[in-house]
Amino acid sequence: MGSCMKAFALFVFLSLAGLSLSERVQVKVRSVTSIAETDNNYICATMDYGPSTMCNYGQCPWQKVGILELDLKNKILANAIKAFNPLRLRVGGSLEDQTVYKVGLVTKCPHFKHNMNVRRFGMSNGCINMERWDQLNHFFNETGAKVTFGLNALRGKKLENKNSTLWVGNWNKLNAQEFMKYTISKGYKIDSYELGNELSASGVFARVNAGQYGKDMIILSNLVKKLYANFSDQPKIIGPGGFYDKEWFNEFLRVSGPGIVDGLTHHIYNLGAGDDPKLIKRVQDPFYLDKIAKTFKDISESIKRYGPWSGAWVGESGGAYHSGGRNLGMASTFDHKVYCRQVLIGGNYGLLNTTTFAPNPDYYGALLWHRLMGPRVLQVSHDGSPYLRSYAHCSKDSERGDITVLLINLSNSTSFVVNTVNDLNLYPSEHIESFPPREEYHLTPEGGNIQSQVVLLNDTPLKLTKTMEIPNLNPALVSPLEPIKVAPHSFVFAVLRGFGAPACSSS
Repeated sequence: MGSCMKAFALFVFLSLAGLSLSERVQVKVRSVTSIAETDNNYICATMDYGPSTMCNYGQCPWQKVGILELDLKNKILANAIKAFNPLRLRVGGSLEDQTVYKVGLVTKCPHFKHNMNVRRFGMSNGCINMERWDQLNHFFNETGAKVTFGLNALRGKKLENKNSTLWVGNWNKLNAQEFMKYTISKGYKIDSYELGNELSASGVFARVNAGQYGKDMIILSNLVKKLYANFSDQPKIIGPGGFYDKEWFNEFLRVSGPGIVDGLTHHIYNLGAGDDPKLIKRVQDPFYLDKIAKTFKDISESIKRYGPWSGAWVGESGGAYHSGGRNLGMASTFDHKVYCRQVLIGGNYGLLNTTTFAPNPDYYGALLWHRLMGPRVLQVSHDGSPYLRSYAHCSKDSERGDITVLLINLSNSTSFVVNTVNDLNLYPSEHIESFPPREEYHLTPEGGNIQSQVVLLNDTPLKLTKTMEIPNLNPALVSPLEPIKVAPHSFVFAVLRGFGAPACSSS
Protein backbone atom coordinates (compact mmCIF):
# COMPACT_ATOMS: atom_id res chain seq x y z
CA MET A 1 0.00 0.00 0.00
CA GLY A 2 2.84 2.35 0.88
CA SER A 3 4.56 1.71 -2.46
CA CYS A 4 1.30 2.39 -4.32
CA MET A 5 0.87 5.68 -2.49
CA LYS A 6 4.45 6.64 -3.40
CA ALA A 7 3.83 5.78 -7.04
CA PHE A 8 0.60 7.81 -7.02
CA ALA A 9 2.39 10.76 -5.40
CA LEU A 10 5.13 10.55 -8.05
CA PHE A 11 2.48 10.48 -10.79
CA VAL A 12 0.79 13.58 -9.36
CA PHE A 13 4.13 15.36 -9.03
CA LEU A 14 5.08 14.61 -12.63
CA SER A 15 1.65 15.64 -13.86
CA LEU A 16 1.85 18.93 -12.02
CA ALA A 17 5.40 19.43 -13.26
CA GLY A 18 4.17 18.84 -16.79
CA LEU A 19 1.40 21.38 -16.32
CA SER A 20 3.85 23.94 -14.98
CA LEU A 21 5.78 23.73 -18.24
CA SER A 22 2.85 25.04 -20.24
CA GLU A 23 1.66 28.64 -20.22
CA ARG A 24 -1.52 30.07 -21.71
CA VAL A 25 -1.09 33.43 -23.43
CA GLN A 26 -3.44 35.79 -25.22
CA VAL A 27 -1.82 37.66 -28.10
CA LYS A 28 -3.70 40.82 -29.07
CA VAL A 29 -3.31 42.25 -32.58
CA ARG A 30 -4.11 45.91 -33.23
CA SER A 31 -5.72 45.56 -36.62
CA VAL A 32 -7.01 49.00 -37.63
CA THR A 33 -3.75 50.52 -38.85
CA SER A 34 -0.24 49.32 -39.57
CA ILE A 35 2.68 50.66 -37.52
CA ALA A 36 5.39 50.25 -40.16
CA GLU A 37 5.99 48.97 -43.67
CA THR A 38 8.81 46.92 -45.13
CA ASP A 39 9.86 46.53 -48.75
CA ASN A 40 8.05 43.78 -50.64
CA ASN A 41 11.41 42.01 -50.76
CA TYR A 42 12.38 42.49 -47.13
CA ILE A 43 14.46 39.31 -46.95
CA CYS A 44 17.99 39.64 -48.31
CA ALA A 45 21.17 37.58 -48.23
CA THR A 46 24.73 38.70 -48.79
CA MET A 47 27.36 37.31 -51.14
CA ASP A 48 30.90 38.06 -49.99
CA TYR A 49 34.19 38.18 -51.89
CA GLY A 50 35.70 35.92 -49.19
CA PRO A 51 38.55 34.08 -51.00
CA SER A 52 39.54 30.58 -49.89
CA THR A 53 42.63 32.01 -48.16
CA MET A 54 40.60 34.33 -45.94
CA CYS A 55 40.40 33.04 -42.37
CA ASN A 56 38.77 34.25 -39.15
CA TYR A 57 38.18 32.90 -35.64
CA GLY A 58 40.92 30.31 -36.31
CA GLN A 59 38.92 28.88 -39.22
CA CYS A 60 38.97 29.30 -43.00
CA PRO A 61 35.24 29.06 -43.85
CA TRP A 62 35.36 30.52 -47.36
CA GLN A 63 36.65 27.52 -49.32
CA LYS A 64 35.43 28.21 -52.88
CA VAL A 65 32.22 29.94 -51.76
CA GLY A 66 33.22 33.60 -52.26
CA ILE A 67 31.96 35.64 -55.21
CA LEU A 68 35.02 34.94 -57.36
CA GLU A 69 35.22 31.17 -56.74
CA LEU A 70 31.64 30.05 -56.11
CA ASP A 71 30.34 27.26 -58.34
CA LEU A 72 27.53 29.10 -60.12
CA LYS A 73 26.40 25.89 -61.82
CA ASN A 74 25.56 24.23 -58.52
CA LYS A 75 21.92 23.18 -58.80
CA ILE A 76 21.19 23.42 -55.06
CA LEU A 77 22.52 26.98 -54.95
CA ALA A 78 20.36 28.02 -57.89
CA ASN A 79 17.24 26.32 -56.53
CA ALA A 80 17.73 27.88 -53.09
CA ILE A 81 17.64 31.36 -54.64
CA LYS A 82 14.84 30.60 -57.11
CA ALA A 83 12.58 29.44 -54.26
CA PHE A 84 12.23 33.06 -53.09
CA ASN A 85 11.12 34.40 -56.45
CA PRO A 86 12.88 36.79 -55.96
CA LEU A 87 15.67 36.83 -53.39
CA ARG A 88 17.44 40.13 -52.82
CA LEU A 89 21.23 39.65 -52.88
CA ARG A 90 23.78 42.14 -51.54
CA VAL A 91 27.03 41.53 -53.45
CA GLY A 92 30.24 42.81 -51.91
CA GLY A 93 31.14 42.72 -48.24
CA SER A 94 34.43 42.65 -46.40
CA LEU A 95 36.82 43.13 -49.31
CA GLU A 96 34.77 45.42 -51.55
CA ASP A 97 36.85 48.48 -50.59
CA GLN A 98 39.95 46.60 -51.76
CA THR A 99 38.44 45.56 -55.09
CA VAL A 100 38.98 47.08 -58.52
CA TYR A 101 37.10 46.23 -61.71
CA LYS A 102 39.11 45.15 -64.75
CA VAL A 103 37.47 47.42 -67.29
CA GLY A 104 38.51 50.57 -69.15
CA LEU A 105 41.89 51.88 -68.00
CA VAL A 106 42.35 49.11 -65.43
CA THR A 107 44.28 46.34 -67.18
CA LYS A 108 45.84 44.46 -64.25
CA CYS A 109 43.67 42.11 -62.20
CA PRO A 110 45.46 40.83 -59.08
CA HIS A 111 44.10 37.96 -56.98
CA PHE A 112 43.30 38.47 -53.33
CA LYS A 113 46.19 37.05 -51.31
CA HIS A 114 46.72 36.38 -47.63
CA ASN A 115 49.00 39.14 -46.34
CA MET A 116 49.19 39.84 -42.61
CA ASN A 117 51.01 43.12 -43.34
CA VAL A 118 47.70 44.48 -44.66
CA ARG A 119 45.58 45.81 -41.80
CA ARG A 120 42.23 45.33 -43.56
CA PHE A 121 41.31 41.67 -43.02
CA GLY A 122 44.89 40.49 -43.67
CA MET A 123 44.24 40.37 -47.42
CA SER A 124 45.91 42.18 -50.31
CA ASN A 125 43.91 44.14 -52.89
CA GLY A 126 42.08 42.13 -55.53
CA CYS A 127 40.03 42.43 -58.66
CA ILE A 128 36.94 41.21 -60.46
CA ASN A 129 37.22 40.84 -64.23
CA MET A 130 34.32 41.31 -66.63
CA GLU A 131 34.27 37.63 -67.60
CA ARG A 132 33.38 36.75 -64.00
CA TRP A 133 30.92 39.66 -63.87
CA ASP A 134 29.22 38.22 -66.97
CA GLN A 135 28.99 34.80 -65.31
CA LEU A 136 27.53 36.30 -62.15
CA ASN A 137 24.90 38.25 -64.06
CA HIS A 138 23.90 35.20 -66.08
CA PHE A 139 23.42 33.47 -62.73
CA PHE A 140 21.45 36.39 -61.27
CA ASN A 141 19.22 36.48 -64.33
CA GLU A 142 18.69 32.71 -64.28
CA THR A 143 17.72 32.68 -60.61
CA GLY A 144 15.69 35.91 -60.69
CA ALA A 145 17.83 37.58 -58.01
CA LYS A 146 17.41 41.26 -57.13
CA VAL A 147 20.94 42.66 -56.90
CA THR A 148 22.53 45.29 -54.68
CA PHE A 149 26.16 45.84 -55.69
CA GLY A 150 28.75 47.25 -53.29
CA LEU A 151 31.28 49.70 -54.76
CA ASN A 152 34.82 50.42 -53.54
CA ALA A 153 34.48 53.60 -51.46
CA LEU A 154 38.25 54.00 -50.85
CA ARG A 155 39.15 54.41 -54.52
CA GLY A 156 41.17 57.63 -54.84
CA LYS A 157 41.58 58.08 -51.09
CA LYS A 158 44.76 57.83 -49.00
CA LEU A 159 45.55 57.25 -45.35
CA GLU A 160 45.89 60.43 -43.31
CA ASN A 161 49.20 59.06 -42.00
CA LYS A 162 50.85 55.66 -41.60
CA ASN A 163 49.55 55.20 -38.06
CA SER A 164 45.99 56.24 -38.83
CA THR A 165 42.93 54.33 -39.99
CA LEU A 166 41.34 57.51 -41.40
CA TRP A 167 41.14 57.69 -45.20
CA VAL A 168 40.94 61.18 -46.66
CA GLY A 169 40.18 62.77 -50.03
CA ASN A 170 37.29 62.62 -52.47
CA TRP A 171 36.03 59.36 -53.92
CA ASN A 172 37.45 58.69 -57.40
CA LYS A 173 34.49 57.56 -59.49
CA LEU A 174 36.35 56.61 -62.71
CA ASN A 175 36.66 52.85 -62.19
CA ALA A 176 33.08 52.61 -60.92
CA GLN A 177 31.92 54.68 -63.89
CA GLU A 178 33.52 52.32 -66.40
CA PHE A 179 32.09 49.37 -64.51
CA MET A 180 28.58 50.86 -64.63
CA LYS A 181 28.91 51.66 -68.34
CA TYR A 182 29.86 48.06 -69.04
CA THR A 183 26.98 46.81 -66.87
CA ILE A 184 24.50 49.02 -68.73
CA SER A 185 25.87 48.02 -72.15
CA LYS A 186 25.27 44.35 -71.34
CA GLY A 187 21.72 44.98 -70.12
CA TYR A 188 22.43 43.79 -66.58
CA LYS A 189 19.88 45.03 -64.07
CA ILE A 190 21.09 46.42 -60.75
CA ASP A 191 18.47 47.24 -58.15
CA SER A 192 20.79 49.40 -56.03
CA TYR A 193 24.38 50.50 -55.60
CA GLU A 194 25.95 50.70 -52.15
CA LEU A 195 29.12 52.68 -51.49
CA GLY A 196 31.58 51.10 -49.08
CA ASN A 197 31.56 48.53 -46.31
CA GLU A 198 32.08 49.19 -42.57
CA LEU A 199 33.83 52.54 -42.91
CA SER A 200 31.43 54.51 -40.70
CA ALA A 201 32.33 55.95 -37.28
CA SER A 202 35.46 54.12 -35.99
CA GLY A 203 35.19 51.66 -38.89
CA VAL A 204 36.62 48.17 -39.18
CA PHE A 205 40.35 48.64 -39.85
CA ALA A 206 39.50 51.76 -41.92
CA ARG A 207 37.20 54.75 -41.59
CA VAL A 208 35.98 57.83 -43.44
CA ASN A 209 34.62 60.99 -41.83
CA ALA A 210 30.85 61.43 -42.06
CA GLY A 211 31.04 64.75 -43.92
CA GLN A 212 33.38 63.34 -46.56
CA TYR A 213 31.25 60.20 -46.91
CA GLY A 214 28.17 62.39 -47.47
CA LYS A 215 29.98 64.26 -50.27
CA ASP A 216 31.04 60.94 -51.83
CA MET A 217 27.41 59.78 -51.84
CA ILE A 218 26.47 62.91 -53.80
CA ILE A 219 29.15 62.03 -56.38
CA LEU A 220 27.72 58.50 -56.68
CA SER A 221 24.15 59.77 -56.94
CA ASN A 222 25.06 62.20 -59.73
CA LEU A 223 26.93 59.44 -61.54
CA VAL A 224 23.96 57.08 -61.44
CA LYS A 225 21.55 59.81 -62.55
CA LYS A 226 23.81 60.62 -65.51
CA LEU A 227 24.49 57.06 -66.68
CA TYR A 228 20.93 55.84 -66.09
CA ALA A 229 19.25 59.02 -67.39
CA ASN A 230 17.23 57.10 -69.99
CA PHE A 231 16.01 54.46 -67.53
CA SER A 232 12.57 54.82 -65.96
CA ASP A 233 13.66 52.67 -63.02
CA GLN A 234 17.07 53.92 -61.89
CA PRO A 235 19.11 51.98 -59.32
CA LYS A 236 18.71 53.17 -55.75
CA ILE A 237 21.66 54.61 -53.82
CA ILE A 238 22.31 53.12 -50.40
CA GLY A 239 24.98 53.42 -47.72
CA PRO A 240 27.08 53.62 -45.63
CA GLY A 241 26.93 49.90 -44.77
CA GLY A 242 28.57 50.17 -41.37
CA PHE A 243 27.94 50.07 -37.64
CA TYR A 244 25.57 52.70 -36.32
CA ASP A 245 26.88 55.72 -34.46
CA LYS A 246 24.29 58.44 -33.85
CA GLU A 247 26.46 61.50 -34.45
CA TRP A 248 28.21 60.00 -37.47
CA PHE A 249 25.00 58.83 -39.18
CA ASN A 250 23.20 62.12 -38.48
CA GLU A 251 26.05 64.11 -40.03
CA PHE A 252 26.20 61.70 -42.99
CA LEU A 253 22.50 62.31 -43.74
CA ARG A 254 22.78 66.06 -43.16
CA VAL A 255 25.70 66.48 -45.58
CA SER A 256 24.42 64.16 -48.31
CA GLY A 257 21.11 66.01 -48.21
CA PRO A 258 17.60 65.42 -49.58
CA GLY A 259 16.98 62.68 -52.10
CA ILE A 260 20.51 61.26 -52.18
CA VAL A 261 20.48 58.25 -49.83
CA ASP A 262 17.53 55.97 -50.64
CA GLY A 263 18.53 53.31 -48.12
CA LEU A 264 20.44 53.97 -44.90
CA THR A 265 22.29 50.71 -44.34
CA HIS A 266 23.72 49.54 -41.03
CA HIS A 267 25.21 46.28 -39.75
CA ILE A 268 24.35 44.30 -36.63
CA TYR A 269 26.22 41.42 -35.02
CA ASN A 270 24.58 41.49 -31.63
CA LEU A 271 25.28 37.80 -30.92
CA GLY A 272 29.04 38.27 -31.11
CA ALA A 273 31.62 36.26 -33.04
CA GLY A 274 30.73 32.99 -34.72
CA ASP A 275 32.90 30.97 -32.34
CA ASP A 276 31.87 32.79 -29.15
CA PRO A 277 31.25 30.17 -26.40
CA LYS A 278 28.42 32.38 -25.08
CA LEU A 279 26.58 32.31 -28.43
CA ILE A 280 24.10 29.56 -27.53
CA LYS A 281 23.25 31.21 -24.22
CA ARG A 282 22.68 34.56 -25.91
CA VAL A 283 20.38 33.04 -28.53
CA GLN A 284 18.09 31.86 -25.71
CA ASP A 285 18.21 35.05 -23.63
CA PRO A 286 15.33 37.42 -24.48
CA PHE A 287 16.83 40.22 -22.42
CA TYR A 288 20.14 40.02 -24.28
CA LEU A 289 18.38 39.92 -27.64
CA ASP A 290 16.32 42.97 -26.69
CA LYS A 291 19.45 45.14 -26.51
CA ILE A 292 19.53 45.54 -30.29
CA ALA A 293 16.12 47.24 -30.17
CA LYS A 294 17.79 50.51 -29.16
CA THR A 295 19.87 50.49 -32.36
CA PHE A 296 16.79 49.84 -34.49
CA LYS A 297 14.93 52.65 -32.72
CA ASP A 298 17.82 55.12 -32.87
CA ILE A 299 18.45 54.67 -36.58
CA SER A 300 14.73 55.17 -37.25
CA GLU A 301 14.92 58.41 -35.26
CA SER A 302 17.95 59.54 -37.26
CA ILE A 303 15.98 59.05 -40.46
CA LYS A 304 12.92 60.90 -39.17
CA ARG A 305 15.03 63.87 -38.15
CA TYR A 306 17.71 64.07 -40.82
CA GLY A 307 16.65 61.90 -43.77
CA PRO A 308 12.91 61.27 -44.09
CA TRP A 309 13.42 60.51 -47.79
CA SER A 310 15.46 57.45 -46.81
CA GLY A 311 14.56 54.04 -45.42
CA ALA A 312 16.49 51.92 -42.90
CA TRP A 313 18.15 48.72 -44.15
CA VAL A 314 20.02 46.09 -42.18
CA GLY A 315 22.84 45.56 -44.68
CA GLU A 316 24.50 42.72 -42.76
CA SER A 317 23.49 40.67 -39.75
CA GLY A 318 24.86 37.58 -38.07
CA GLY A 319 22.68 34.61 -37.28
CA ALA A 320 22.14 31.47 -35.26
CA TYR A 321 19.13 29.22 -34.72
CA HIS A 322 15.87 31.27 -34.59
CA SER A 323 17.77 34.51 -33.89
CA GLY A 324 17.11 35.30 -37.53
CA GLY A 325 13.34 35.32 -37.02
CA ARG A 326 13.73 37.28 -33.80
CA ASN A 327 15.70 40.12 -35.39
CA LEU A 328 13.63 40.07 -38.58
CA GLY A 329 10.51 40.67 -36.53
CA MET A 330 12.02 43.36 -34.35
CA ALA A 331 13.59 45.31 -37.24
CA SER A 332 10.31 45.33 -39.17
CA THR A 333 8.48 46.93 -36.23
CA PHE A 334 11.01 49.79 -36.35
CA ASP A 335 10.19 50.49 -39.99
CA HIS A 336 13.20 48.80 -41.57
CA LYS A 337 12.68 48.19 -45.26
CA VAL A 338 15.24 45.43 -45.96
CA TYR A 339 17.04 42.87 -43.80
CA CYS A 340 20.17 41.16 -45.15
CA ARG A 341 21.58 38.01 -43.58
CA GLN A 342 25.33 37.50 -43.65
CA VAL A 343 25.79 35.32 -45.59
CA LEU A 344 24.05 33.25 -48.29
CA ILE A 345 26.93 30.77 -48.21
CA GLY A 346 30.27 30.89 -46.40
CA GLY A 347 31.46 32.10 -43.01
CA ASN A 348 30.36 30.50 -39.75
CA TYR A 349 26.59 30.44 -40.18
CA GLY A 350 25.45 30.95 -43.76
CA LEU A 351 21.94 30.21 -44.93
CA LEU A 352 23.43 27.34 -46.93
CA ASN A 353 25.93 24.72 -45.78
CA THR A 354 29.40 25.66 -46.99
CA THR A 355 30.28 22.10 -48.05
CA THR A 356 27.03 20.53 -49.25
CA PHE A 357 25.13 23.72 -50.17
CA ALA A 358 22.08 22.22 -48.39
CA PRO A 359 19.94 24.80 -46.55
CA ASN A 360 20.67 25.42 -42.88
CA PRO A 361 17.66 25.81 -40.53
CA ASP A 362 17.51 29.61 -40.76
CA TYR A 363 17.10 29.36 -44.54
CA TYR A 364 13.64 27.87 -44.13
CA GLY A 365 12.62 30.51 -41.59
CA ALA A 366 13.69 33.23 -44.02
CA LEU A 367 11.86 31.56 -46.90
CA LEU A 368 8.63 31.23 -44.92
CA TRP A 369 8.86 34.86 -43.86
CA HIS A 370 9.27 35.93 -47.50
CA ARG A 371 6.29 33.86 -48.62
CA LEU A 372 3.91 34.60 -45.76
CA MET A 373 4.66 37.98 -44.18
CA GLY A 374 3.46 40.97 -46.19
CA PRO A 375 5.01 44.45 -45.97
CA ARG A 376 2.45 45.99 -43.59
CA VAL A 377 3.44 45.53 -39.94
CA LEU A 378 0.84 45.31 -37.16
CA GLN A 379 1.20 46.09 -33.47
CA VAL A 380 1.12 43.03 -31.23
CA SER A 381 1.05 42.71 -27.46
CA HIS A 382 0.75 40.05 -24.79
CA ASP A 383 1.28 39.96 -21.03
CA GLY A 384 2.91 36.53 -20.88
CA SER A 385 6.51 35.41 -20.52
CA PRO A 386 9.29 37.40 -22.25
CA TYR A 387 10.45 34.05 -23.67
CA LEU A 388 7.51 34.19 -26.07
CA ARG A 389 8.02 36.71 -28.86
CA SER A 390 5.16 37.64 -31.17
CA TYR A 391 4.96 39.57 -34.44
CA ALA A 392 2.17 40.08 -36.94
CA HIS A 393 1.98 41.34 -40.52
CA CYS A 394 -0.74 41.51 -43.08
CA SER A 395 -0.45 38.25 -45.00
CA LYS A 396 1.34 38.35 -48.34
CA ASP A 397 -1.15 39.45 -51.00
CA SER A 398 -3.88 39.82 -48.36
CA GLU A 399 -7.12 41.19 -49.77
CA ARG A 400 -9.65 40.49 -47.04
CA GLY A 401 -7.97 41.24 -43.78
CA ASP A 402 -5.85 38.07 -43.46
CA ILE A 403 -2.86 38.25 -41.14
CA THR A 404 0.21 36.11 -40.47
CA VAL A 405 1.52 35.79 -36.94
CA LEU A 406 5.07 34.74 -36.05
CA LEU A 407 5.49 33.22 -32.58
CA ILE A 408 9.00 32.47 -31.29
CA ASN A 409 9.61 30.39 -28.17
CA LEU A 410 13.04 31.09 -26.71
CA SER A 411 12.47 28.78 -23.74
CA ASN A 412 14.02 25.30 -23.67
CA SER A 413 11.36 23.91 -21.33
CA THR A 414 8.08 25.85 -21.46
CA SER A 415 5.40 25.44 -24.13
CA PHE A 416 2.99 28.27 -24.88
CA VAL A 417 -0.67 27.84 -25.70
CA VAL A 418 -1.64 30.94 -27.63
CA ASN A 419 -4.97 32.51 -28.49
CA THR A 420 -4.74 35.32 -31.02
CA VAL A 421 -7.42 37.98 -30.80
CA ASN A 422 -8.41 40.98 -32.87
CA ASP A 423 -8.48 44.10 -30.70
CA LEU A 424 -11.56 45.24 -32.60
CA ASN A 425 -13.41 42.10 -31.56
CA LEU A 426 -15.59 42.46 -34.64
CA TYR A 427 -16.68 38.87 -34.65
CA PRO A 428 -18.39 37.09 -31.74
CA SER A 429 -16.60 33.94 -30.68
CA GLU A 430 -19.37 31.73 -32.06
CA HIS A 431 -18.62 33.00 -35.58
CA ILE A 432 -14.97 31.94 -35.44
CA GLU A 433 -15.96 28.39 -36.32
CA SER A 434 -17.03 29.62 -39.76
CA PHE A 435 -13.50 30.91 -40.50
CA PRO A 436 -11.27 28.88 -42.85
CA PRO A 437 -8.75 26.52 -41.21
CA ARG A 438 -5.67 28.18 -39.79
CA GLU A 439 -2.45 27.41 -41.67
CA GLU A 440 0.38 26.61 -39.25
CA TYR A 441 4.08 26.12 -39.96
CA HIS A 442 5.92 24.79 -36.89
CA LEU A 443 9.72 24.82 -37.18
CA THR A 444 11.62 22.83 -34.56
CA PRO A 445 15.24 21.60 -34.33
CA GLU A 446 15.73 17.87 -34.76
CA GLY A 447 15.96 16.17 -31.37
CA GLY A 448 15.39 19.50 -29.64
CA ASN A 449 19.04 20.37 -30.29
CA ILE A 450 19.26 24.01 -31.43
CA GLN A 451 22.67 23.29 -32.96
CA SER A 452 21.21 20.60 -35.22
CA GLN A 453 21.65 21.08 -38.96
CA VAL A 454 18.20 19.56 -39.52
CA VAL A 455 14.96 21.44 -38.94
CA LEU A 456 11.50 19.88 -38.81
CA LEU A 457 8.42 21.42 -40.38
CA ASN A 458 5.34 20.14 -38.58
CA ASP A 459 7.44 17.20 -37.29
CA THR A 460 8.78 16.29 -40.74
CA PRO A 461 12.51 16.80 -41.51
CA LEU A 462 13.09 19.32 -44.28
CA LYS A 463 15.42 17.77 -46.83
CA LEU A 464 16.17 18.43 -50.46
CA THR A 465 14.25 16.34 -52.97
CA LYS A 466 15.97 13.69 -55.09
CA THR A 467 16.28 16.29 -57.86
CA MET A 468 17.95 18.77 -55.46
CA GLU A 469 14.87 20.98 -55.22
CA ILE A 470 13.79 22.85 -52.10
CA PRO A 471 11.04 20.72 -50.52
CA ASN A 472 7.43 21.85 -50.44
CA LEU A 473 6.62 23.80 -47.29
CA ASN A 474 3.11 22.63 -46.54
CA PRO A 475 1.14 23.89 -43.55
CA ALA A 476 -0.79 21.95 -40.98
CA LEU A 477 -4.48 22.89 -41.20
CA VAL A 478 -5.92 23.57 -37.76
CA SER A 479 -9.40 24.53 -36.60
CA PRO A 480 -9.61 28.27 -35.83
CA LEU A 481 -11.22 27.30 -32.53
CA GLU A 482 -8.00 25.64 -31.35
CA PRO A 483 -5.15 27.66 -29.77
CA ILE A 484 -1.70 27.74 -31.35
CA LYS A 485 0.69 25.46 -29.45
CA VAL A 486 4.29 26.67 -29.49
CA ALA A 487 6.77 24.03 -28.35
CA PRO A 488 10.07 24.86 -26.60
CA HIS A 489 12.80 26.11 -28.92
CA SER A 490 10.42 26.44 -31.84
CA PHE A 491 8.86 29.11 -33.93
CA VAL A 492 5.51 29.12 -35.66
CA PHE A 493 4.12 31.02 -38.60
CA ALA A 494 0.33 30.98 -38.48
CA VAL A 495 -1.82 32.37 -41.29
CA LEU A 496 -5.20 33.53 -39.96
CA ARG A 497 -7.70 33.70 -42.81
CA GLY A 498 -10.75 35.86 -42.24
CA PHE A 499 -9.16 37.71 -39.34
CA GLY A 500 -10.77 40.90 -40.59
CA ALA A 501 -7.92 43.37 -40.05
CA PRO A 502 -8.90 46.67 -41.71
CA ALA A 503 -5.22 47.51 -42.16
CA CYS A 504 -4.90 44.41 -44.37
CA SER A 505 -7.89 44.99 -46.62
CA SER A 506 -7.17 45.73 -50.28
CA SER A 507 -9.85 48.41 -50.24
